Amino acid sequence: MYGIVNYEVFLLTGILLNLIPGADTMYVMGRSISQGRNAGIYSVYGIISGSLIHTLLVAFGLSIILTKSLLLFNIIKIVGVIYLVYLGIKMLLDKTNVNFSAASESNKQNISKIYTQGLLTSLTNPKVSLFFIAFLPQFIDKKASGPIPFIILGLTFTFTGLLWCLFIAYFSSYITKKVRGSAKIGTVLNKITGIIFIGMGLKLLQTKAPQ
Repeated sequence: MYGIVNYEVFLLTGILLNLIPGADTMYVMGRSISQGRNAGIYSVYGIISGSLIHTLLVAFGLSIILTKSLLLFNIIKIVGVIYLVYLGIKMLLDKTNVNFSAASESNKQNISKIYTQGLLTSLTNPKVSLFFIAFLPQFIDKKASGPIPFIILGLTFTFTGLLWCLFIAYFSSYITKKVRGSAKIGTVLNKITGIIFIGMGLKLLQTKAPQ
């Protein structure tokens, strides 16, 4: 099918990989726990948008530049680290307990900001592109050419990731809904989320460029 081999194996493997807690899961969980369901959902949309862009970059061969340019790889990595640490510190210092459930212009702006932050978090993580570069070709016939196989596999993996991350957002926000109503606990949740983001940044810092 369109140069794709063992699609069923790819689908199963992709689902299992999405179930393994990673940076996306931790990011969505942190947002959902500290700021509620809508914040979690729009974080998912941002991350998934970033994943779609990564898919297109890999499909058209642009991401391969990351494997050839150590400088570019490190620049993107450092930007990602700085951004995650910045978000973490910002949440550590934030003493407000944000509620995204009410529909207002202010909340719309906050949601837009949450989406953009999720998008940037994904785009500034070179590990995502490297994963697609290493994983997708294993399920593409060597005789196949063009971007279509990469796009189909990338969309499949992204869709399963979307479903899993939405589940994480709903579940995490649901089980913490009552405690999030307390101003004191809300502040603590913000700080925990900040620590998670900083930890994600430090973990990203350890990523090495492919040899």
